[in-house]
Amino acid sequence: MRYSGFRIFKEALTGHKGWTPAWRDPDPQPHYDYVIVGGGGHGLATAYYLAKQFRQSRIAVLEKGWIGGGNVGRNTTIIRSNYLLDGNEPFYEFSLKLWEGLEQDFNYNAMVSQRGILNLYHSDAQRDAFIRRGNAMILHGADAELLDRAQIRREYPFLDFDNARFPILGGLAHRRGGTVRHDAVAWGYARGADQRGVDIIQNCAVTGLRIENGRCTGVETARGFIGAGKGGVAVAGNSSRLMAMAGMRLPIESHVLQAFVTEGLKPILPGVITFGAGHFYCSQSDKGGLVFGGDLDGYNSYAQRGNLPIIEDVAAEAMAILPNLGRARLLRSWGGVMDMSMDGSPIIDRTPVEGLYFNGGWCYGGFKATPASGWCFAHLLTTDQPHPTATAYRIDRFARGTMIDEKGVGAQPNRH
Repeated sequence: MRYSGFRIFKEALTGHKGWTPAWRDPDPQPHYDYVIVGGGGHGLATAYYLAKQFRQSRIAVLEKGWIGGGNVGRNTTIIRSNYLLDGNEPFYEFSLKLWEGLEQDFNYNAMVSQRGILNLYHSDAQRDAFIRRGNAMILHGADAELLDRAQIRREYPFLDFDNARFPILGGLAHRRGGTVRHDAVAWGYARGADQRGVDIIQNCAVTGLRIENGRCTGVETARGFIGAGKGGVAVAGNSSRLMAMAGMRLPIESHVLQAFVTEGLKPILPGVITFGAGHFYCSQSDKGGLVFGGDLDGYNSYAQRGNLPIIEDVAAEAMAILPNLGRARLLRSWGGVMDMSMDGSPIIDRTPVEGLYFNGGWCYGGFKATPASGWCFAHLLTTDQPHPTATAYRIDRFARGTMIDEKGVGAQPNRH
């Protein structure tokens, strides 16, 4: 079924009796050419592009829970390509270009809203760093615009410009950035992959990897053994646990990252803003709630919930630039399990086990990377060569000393 305005009108006249499930619920087959472990955004996008872009078939996506129940439905919905380093900026710009045509590509309303992102700065040194970042973005084909106080005041009059500790001096605007409805991304990719013959198998936890003579031949699951010509792993915060089944120890730690939403408010934020003197980012949803987040919970965890000190820290940073939030009610919070790499950048690479490929270490950047991650992982699975925009994401960079330390704070995941 193809979605369209005409289809909605027709179903409204006929009692909405013609809608069909967005994707099938098949039983697993004994063997597939490609088995993607992880039914989040990256795994589903990989399967979608394997089938659509690279014309592959006999593909399965295995998800231990339900589609949309992991990190893809537990983030703050932001998309952007405002990176600095050569290893990152081309990849995220590629991803943003895919976002811009995604809804037409997979025929699903993911609510892509390029409302813009504004990174605030509060010192002269930070202004100079943002100028450097903006120039790097422009050199790689992205957009960047340095705004002064007067320009920001016209666009964001509700901000506290004269905070004694953190006065707003200006900001770096990335107009093509914005937000996307997170779970709709998962649903759209799942539907698009299913239409191209991909089996999406939910409630199918992987319990082991079968490795024979140095080659991965398939996966042991809660629903039996499934053979695989090639296996791709994209399981976010569970990366270390799953790859340990292949005898691999990854340069990754798992931490919980909380997100929050307030009660519905009248419009106060036309786009996404970030606090330059801490780690706080915020946007306003179409329903009026402010969606925001901040730093990781500092301890290692596989739980999808966080602790109160981070809530206090994020609230304090919010108040530093939006003091009128002091009377807003916090409706709910949730947590995603982040696979934090030692340099804050991802890994898309083959593993020492033949036939086994890995996609992980996305840290804070997983959601915005979804389309490019899926495309590049599908390219790797099909050709055994890294995509031109992902050549820096090799796992051996840690041994070679060629880390991609975007934030420049060293090998401490709790600081990324």
